[in-house]
Amino acid sequence: MELTVYLAGQIHDNWREELKVEAQKRNLPLTFVGPQTDHDRSDQIGEAILGEQPGHYYRDDAASAVNNFRTEVLMRKADVVIGLFGEKYKQWNTAMDVSTAITLNKPTIIIRPDSLIHPLKELSNKVNVTVETIEQALDVLAYIYE
Repeated sequence: MELTVYLAGQIHDNWREELKVEAQKRNLPLTFVGPQTDHDRSDQIGEAILGEQPGHYYRDDAASAVNNFRTEVLMRKADVVIGLFGEKYKQWNTAMDVSTAITLNKPTIIIRPDSLIHPLKELSNKVNVTVETIEQALDVLAYIYE
C-alpha cells in the first residue's frame, strides 16, 4: 500500500528533501506532493495565467487563488498531511494548510520545535500527532506498515 503525503510548510529550505531522503532510506512506500516550492513561480502564477494585474494587491490575490486551488486539489488527493513549523520563517501558510487538512479530515502530523509548543498548542491539540523531528514524523508513518 502506497500513501500520498502532502508536505505543508515553508519553502525556504530543504526540509522536504531531507524527509524524502530519510523515507527512501527506510524503504517507505510514500509519494510526496506539496505546495509550489519555486517562490517566483508561486508569486507570478496569477499573472502568468490571468494576465497583468492592476497592482500588488490584485497580483497577490490572483496568485493566491491559483495556489489555493492547487493546494486543495493535491491535499484532497493526499492520504496524510505533514506540516513543518520551523523557527526561522513566518508560518502563516503552514498554519493555513494544516487548518485546511483538519477541515478536510485528513490524518495530520505536525513537526514543531520545543520553542513553539505554546504558540501552537491549540493546533497541536487538533491534529492527530505532534512531533519535534522529521524522523519522528516518519516513525509515525512507518508504524502504519508494521
